[in-house]
Amino acid sequence: MTTNENHGGLFGLGDKNSAYAQYFIGQSYLQSLIPLDDDIDVHVANVTFEPGCRNNWHIHHNGYQLLLVTAGEGWYQEKGQPAWRLHPGDSVAIHPGVEHWHGATKDSWFSHIAITKGTTEWLAPVNDTEYNTLEAK
Repeated sequence: MTTNENHGGLFGLGDKNSAYAQYFIGQSYLQSLIPLDDDIDVHVANVTFEPGCRNNWHIHHNGYQLLLVTAGEGWYQEKGQPAWRLHPGDSVAIHPGVEHWHGATKDSWFSHIAITKGTTEWLAPVNDTEYNTLEAK
């Protein structure tokens, strides 16, 4: 088994994502890449998910989210659509108002750069039944 220090890729693992832990199943890590500043209205962070970790369904309001996959394998799914299996080099543009979730596959760590503008509305967890029945696209 590999240790945590090899995960997170170029930008590093970051700290345990305790501020948002209530919106994740499993352990995630957050490494802010651009210091928070009142004059910058976009948050840029490296988010790393341990195997099986995923965030809740959520919606971005008054803005968007861009995901740039940097390491491992993960999932992205919009409500009512099949999940997409993500690999390093993949990117996802999430428009305002689209209900979605993202996270690691069962057997892989997963890291992406998240570029987020606007506010996030957190919704229900991705339950084990939904997660365990995913098939690769």
